[in-house]
This record gives sequence, structure tokens and C-alpha cells, in this order.
Amino acid sequence: MFLNCHTHFSFKYGTISPAELVLDAHKKKVTALALTDIHSTAAYIEIFRLLEKEYPEIPLKIIPGIEFRTNEQLAFIGLARNNDGFEELNAFLSYHNRNELPLQTKPRFTDNVVVIYPLHTPVSTLKSNEFIGVRPEEVNRLRFSKLSVAENKLVALMPVTFIDKTGYNMHRLLRAIQQNQLLSRLPAELQAQPNEYLRTPQEAKALYQGAESLVKNAEKLLDECHFEIRLGVSKNKKTLLGSVIEDWHFFESEAKKGFRNRYGKKNPVLTERFEREMEIIRQKDFTSYYLITHDMIQFARSKGFPHVGRGSGANSMIAYCMGITNVDPIALDLYFERFLNPSRSSPPDFDIDFSWQNRDEVIQYMFDKHGTRHTSLLGTHTTMKARMMIRELGKVFGLPKEEIDKLAENSAYYGQKDPYLQKVLHYTRHMVAKEFPANISIHAGGILITERPIYAYTATEIPPKGFPVSHFEMHNAEDIGIYKFDVLSQRGLGHIKDSIALVEKNQGKKVNPGNIHTNVLEKDPKIKALISTGNTMGCFYVESPAMRMLLGKLHCEDYLTLVAASSIIRPGVAQSGMMRAYIERHHSNGNYEAIHPVMDELMKETYGVMVYQEDVIRVAHHFGGLTLTESDILRRGMSGKYRSRSEFQRVEDQFFKNCREKGYDEKVIQRVWYEISSFSGFSFAKGHSASFAVESYESLYLKAHFPLEFMVGVINNFGGFYKTEFYFHEARMNGAHILPPCVNTSHYLTDITGNEIHIGFIHIKELETKIAQLIPQERQKWGTFKGLTDFVERIPIKQEQLLILIRVGAFRWIDKPKKQLLWEAHAHFNRHTKRTYSGQLFEEVRDYQFPALESEPLEQAFDELDILGFPLCNPFLLMDSDVKPQVYAKELPQFLGKKVKVIGYVVTTKNTSTANKQLMHFGTFYDEKGEVFDTVHFPLEAKKYPFKGKGFYLIEGKVVEDHGYPMLEVNYMQKLGWKVPEAMKAH
Repeated sequence: MFLNCHTHFSFKYGTISPAELVLDAHKKKVTALALTDIHSTAAYIEIFRLLEKEYPEIPLKIIPGIEFRTNEQLAFIGLARNNDGFEELNAFLSYHNRNELPLQTKPRFTDNVVVIYPLHTPVSTLKSNEFIGVRPEEVNRLRFSKLSVAENKLVALMPVTFIDKTGYNMHRLLRAIQQNQLLSRLPAELQAQPNEYLRTPQEAKALYQGAESLVKNAEKLLDECHFEIRLGVSKNKKTLLGSVIEDWHFFESEAKKGFRNRYGKKNPVLTERFEREMEIIRQKDFTSYYLITHDMIQFARSKGFPHVGRGSGANSMIAYCMGITNVDPIALDLYFERFLNPSRSSPPDFDIDFSWQNRDEVIQYMFDKHGTRHTSLLGTHTTMKARMMIRELGKVFGLPKEEIDKLAENSAYYGQKDPYLQKVLHYTRHMVAKEFPANISIHAGGILITERPIYAYTATEIPPKGFPVSHFEMHNAEDIGIYKFDVLSQRGLGHIKDSIALVEKNQGKKVNPGNIHTNVLEKDPKIKALISTGNTMGCFYVESPAMRMLLGKLHCEDYLTLVAASSIIRPGVAQSGMMRAYIERHHSNGNYEAIHPVMDELMKETYGVMVYQEDVIRVAHHFGGLTLTESDILRRGMSGKYRSRSEFQRVEDQFFKNCREKGYDEKVIQRVWYEISSFSGFSFAKGHSASFAVESYESLYLKAHFPLEFMVGVINNFGGFYKTEFYFHEARMNGAHILPPCVNTSHYLTDITGNEIHIGFIHIKELETKIAQLIPQERQKWGTFKGLTDFVERIPIKQEQLLILIRVGAFRWIDKPKKQLLWEAHAHFNRHTKRTYSGQLFEEVRDYQFPALESEPLEQAFDELDILGFPLCNPFLLMDSDVKPQVYAKELPQFLGKKVKVIGYVVTTKNTSTANKQLMHFGTFYDEKGEVFDTVHFPLEAKKYPFKGKGFYLIEGKVVEDHGYPMLEVNYMQKLGWKVPEAMKAH
């Protein structure tokens, strides 16, 4: 009889989680209900999973549906009479989302959908599948209503939105947030009724005393509806070419061709691995998954789009043979069972990276190839975070902004005695703890391609990207049996692609580092020199301060060490102490104390240290005696929602039981489990790290041999770890001459000619994009600009925009002082206050007479600092201090253990916490000579001498080293000032 149940996936309306709804229904002996979230189908898969996996003893029938609203008011409820009805409902909602159409108040559904209108709906006739819902408080009104419909068309309608008073209060707060209203002013019509909670069947019937037929009609409706969904059974597209047999023959042919290309002559060991993988792929019915991915890669290649296949998919020899990945799993001893094994119940996935410039075109190809009715991006749900909720709840309670700010920044200590602040904190904790979803968002890269229309499983949203997005998220997709294709974007591939194009344009050389095998690159002395010293700024995945330090500590010179470094830098491994153990064992020449001989045997390559995700499977299976299925549950359970599931707890208990039966010492068991559990902090599959390392080597190759073009490529992709200023500095350190934007030579993006780098107009902060793009277009079409007047006659520019260009030096080719050009610009606009753009191709000669105007030496640098955000000269020329450093960065190794004084220009800082949750910092600077050095600021010093923004710092501290990598332990730091231009001193 409950035809209108909401969960918290009725965003900013419902307050019940799927699990709470199931348990509350069981508690109140409700055996059937309709799940009808508002414009959402996000909850039903989780509820079916709960009933099948977690609570199989609960006899609860679920009928999915959707509540449709217009102007925040109920229009009608649609229930799926069967699976076809659910598909119809999803397609209907998706159509209106896609076309941004208002909902039809009188929809056209087949008999597969039950439609329930609210009592106030004006209807003359009702079709066989249409009904009127009557709420308990409307029963008396019904007796006096002139509604002329048959009694069998009236059904009891008891919405369910919350469980208790707390849930009702949260509902009201969410509605106020949604409406951006003070809670005290929230209109009643925008809220649920206080009685919208689940009742026992007896309580429900009592509310309809004298109108019992309405309850019977509602029960009959639920009884007539039947919806079935089989979890875990693949619902992906079954074939690429139209038939399973045709797919297999093509797949086998392509794989064998790739095997010959990759490995040459037959080798019994390699052939056995090849045939074993092929058989597992056939058994698990993943042929189409490989083929669809292969087809996508072929499209990208035809367009010249670079790609990287990574993740656990890189563990597959077949993926390597078919060109899906470029990592040799044999050479790296990659564990295929991490990707796919006969016991694995969850679907695997490939992670395919494309350049951020090309990804959307690849996604569009996938939609065009497989059809919009069968294709969708994977959704995700952003959850409510503490600071956000404090601010939102503070507003709806009407608190002053300064109090909200204080509470958000220091919720543990502020406002302990204020009742309103305590209410804000109370409901914030409640919503954050329950992981209330805030809205639908887009998964980082998942694409779903289904055999049946996607609407058989979900409605879709259309976010700004323009591609439809599913209502359910990754775990739901796995539960229902839809495995995603991960089509991701990254800037690193853009760096490489653009750098190669610049090398060909600037030096006339054709380069493709992807065709140079990694074992050739790792022997390159120039690359070794960069990587072993951590001189990797700009290079994909290895440029952060933490990664540079790690490479320096390892003295990394080879591919396998770089692969390991790419994984041990991850939080799970690093914070558990295993990164430290790996570094020490790397330098120990085998002289270290092993946890257990089995651990050393399983992970010889990494000195017995767990580094990769598949190490969890190996250790769980071979050390802990778990099956491969149980081991994979353990690996997957180390993150997110899955960890709370009962399967994980069962496997954890089995691990300890097996280890004790094997006779391991309890300390050893606990230590091994600690290492396994550290992977909850997120870690990589070895194939994933190996794929990243290949791309890192390609970046390193370009930096080592073409440093200027490479830095321009990094600058133009805007995706490095550091600010753009630092990449220009790196280019300067490699011999580049950096030139400010110029209207006659610069382009929208930064360009290079010889060793001259011309800064692009895009870097001028206040310049309008349309002007920045028009200048080079106009120049290309009609030739260079002949003077200032010619420029303003050809470019429809405002006065303040022109002044910015003059100040940054964009007219420096005109043989006049900059201040005179500024006067001319003012004079031009004053004379032509009603100037219209004419597009003339000639310069009107005007003779202005100006007094002699003086410029101070650093005026241009300060203008660059203001307009670009950084000066093009050595910034130390702008430092206002006579203090001199005691040593420079390159000299630090000579002062190990001693206290020194240095002056640095801050590049980047990183905040972190000690084991005791105390704040500390790491800093990266460069000195007056341009050389980079790193600092560590322990909690006491971090508090006493905080960073104060961009600029120069006098730093005193002790020089320390970690395996040859020098750092400065700071015990004093002082911010030094910038010089003030003479023109500003008067003000």
C-alpha cells in the first residue's frame, strides 16, 4: 500500500538511506512497497543488492518507479508494472532531461506503467493504467468531492520521506538549503507533511477507516506489478560485429597477429600464457569488451590521438598484443589474475588515457558507434561535506557570516555554548556520517554500453558536458552487471603530443618517443642524469616535490625502480612505513630483516615489501590461504563503500583463521595484515604504475633532448604540478630567452622560435579571450600591424585592454617609450569617444607632441608582475633586502649537519600532518642562481614561522640528507619584501 517511498536519492528532499528503508520496512512488517524517488532511479540497485546479499531473510517486494514534479509540486507518480514499464519511465524522464522540456502533466504511457495522480489533478477520464492517489488527510475531503471517478480508480497514497523526527528536521533543513531560504521562512507547500513516515499495515489501514477500499486498491496495484533484476549477470553489449562467433574469430585473428608483432617467433612459455588468457577471456565472455576497447583505440590512432592503456588491464598479454596497452606484462612479470581470473566474480576494466584535448571526441565516437540508446556516461554521487554543510546550515538558520566562517574553520572549539551553532554542528555530523548524497555528478571516465537500451536500467541526466549520465554509480554498475569502459583524460599526453609538434616545427626533426622501447630510453645517459637527481619538473607523474625527493633518495636510474616509485608514493604505501622500508632495502644489498620468508619469495623484486595492488592478492592467496575470489574481495574491499560489506568482514576473518592454522607467529600475522590494510589509502596495480612509468620516460626523453620545446608543451597544456611561472623559469634555466607578448609575433598560446619563447596572449590575466584570439587571426589574414593607430583601427579593443597590452610590452617594436605609447592611447580614445571599428588596413598618421618621459629600470618587470603574475627577469632583482645568503642551493651537500642561511623564492608548498595530527609543511624554492632546493618545516617551526604567500624568504636551518638527497630542516624563516616602484612611493 506504500506507493510513494523516497530515499535520500530524492536529492535535498528524502532523508532515508536504502538500507534504512529496507530495515524499517522489515521492522514494521511491510512486505511490499514502491520506490519512487523524485526524478531519480539511483536507489533501486542498492536495495535489490541489500535484499539479495545482506538481508536475504527479509521478504520485501520492491517495485521501482519515479515521482515526477513540476514547479516543486507533485505532478504524478509512475510505477513500473513490469521491466518494460521501468524502461518506459526511464526513457520518458531522460527525454525530458535531454531536451530540457517541462514535464507533461498528462503523460502518454502504455499499460506497462501505472500512473497515479494527486487528488487535486483535474481529470475527466482515466485510462486503464491511471489512478488517483488519496492521502490519509484527504479521506474526509474525498467524501464531499465532486470527483467523478470509479471507486476502483482511487488508491491510498501514503508518501514515505523520513523515519523519525530527526529525519523530518533534516528534510526541512535540506529543503531550505535547496530553496536558499531561511528555515523560518520556508513555505509549507515546499515541505513534506510531518506524517510522511512508514507505518505498520495495521496503522495504515486505521488511517483509511471508512475508505478501506483505497487500501485494498493500493495493495492490488502492488500485487499486479512485477519487476525482476538479476544481479551480477553481464548486461554489457554482447558483440561488436553482430555475432559471438564472428567476434571470436576476429578477436583471435587480431590477438595472434599482435602476438607475432610483439614477440616474434613462437615460444612455448609465451604461447602457453597467450592461450591461457584467451581461454579465460572466452570462458568469462569478455571478447566484446576487448573488441570494443580495441575499436576505440583504432579510432584514436586513425585521428592521431595518443593514448595510454593502464590500470590492471596492463597485466593482460592479449591487451598488449592488441595495442590496448604498451606495457609488456611478460618483461615485467605482471600478474594476469589481478585483471581477470576464472574465480573473479566482479568485472575487470581497462583504463585508457587520452589527451584532454581529444577525449571528448573519443567519447563522441563511442556514442555514435554504439548509439545513444545503449550508451551512457557513468554517474557518481557527490556527498555532503562538513565545511559545506556548516556554511549551508548556518545560512538557513540565519547566522551571521563571520560566525559561520569561524565555525567552519574551527568547529571543534568554536561556539560550544551557542544553541544554534550546536544545532548546525549536530545536523552537519548527522548528514556527513550518513553520507547524504547532494547531487548526481560524472564519474571520472566511465562509459557504459549495454545490450538492451540503457533505459532498461537507469534514467539519464544531461550535465553541461552534453553526454547522458546514469543515475547509478560505479558500485551499483558492478552489482547489476554493467562493467564500464574507462575513457580518461590527462595533460601529460598533451605535453608529449604538443612538444613533438614543436620540435618538428622549430628544429625540423620528427620524434616519436612512443616508438622507442623503454629499455632503450632507460639506458639514455641524459635521462639517467635527470631522473637520478630528481630533476624532473614538467615530466608526467614524476615532477611533484615528493616524487622528485623519492627518485633522488632511490638514485633511480632504471625502469623497474621507476615503476615501483610510481606506486610507493601513493598514500597507502607511503604512510604505512613501507615506502621507507623499500628505500632502505633498495640500498641494503640484501642485508635486511624480512617479515617472513614467504613474503620475500612472493615479492622478490620489491625486497619483500608490498607495493602493488596485486601484492594483496598474492599475499592473501599464497600466504593467507584464501581463494583467488576471496583474495580479490580483500583487494577491492580496501576502499570506499565496499569495505563495509559483509563479504569483506568474512574474508578478513578467514585470513586470520587460515594464518593461525598455518602456524604463523601472531606478530607476523598482525604485521602482514597491517600492510594489507594500508592499501585502503589507495594504491596502484603494477601494470598501472608500469604504464605511468612508460609515459614518464617519454616525457623525460623530451625534456632531456628538447628541453625548450618540452617546456612550451607543458606550458600550453596548463596541467603541471607547478604554476606556469615555474615552467618559464625552467625554460630559462635551459637557455631560453623569454619574451613578453607582442602583437606582431605572439599567438594565443605560447610559441618558440629557436631559443626564443614568445609568451602567448592567453597568459595576460585581464585580456578578453576574444581579443587574445583575434589579434593573431587578424595578423595572419592582413599582415603585421604598422603602428598603434593601425592596431586600434583593425582590432575592436577597449581602452583599458589596449593599455594592458602596452604595459606588458606588446608594442615594444614601436620606437617610442612605453609611457609615450600610453599617452597616445589615451589621446586616441579621448579624440574618438564614439569610435567605431572600421577594419581599415592603413594607418592614419597623427602627430602627438609629448614631453620627455622617464622610465625607471625595473618598471617593465613590475608591469609583468602585475599583468602576467610573474616577472620575466630574475625575480631576485625585485627583492627589497640587503640580506645575503650564506650558501646557494648547489652548495647544500657541502654543509651536511650544519646550520646555514639561504634565500629562496617560493615555488610551491605542501601541508601535511604528523602521526599526532599536528600541521607541518614541505616547501620548494629556488635561489638567486635559479637552482631548486627543498625544505621541511616541523610542527613547532610551521606554527612559529608560517608561509605568507608568494615571494622571497630568508631561511635558516640544518642541512640534512636522506640517501644522498639534501634538504633543509627549517628552524627560522622570515618573509622578505618586494621593492616598491618609485612611481608608487609618492602614493
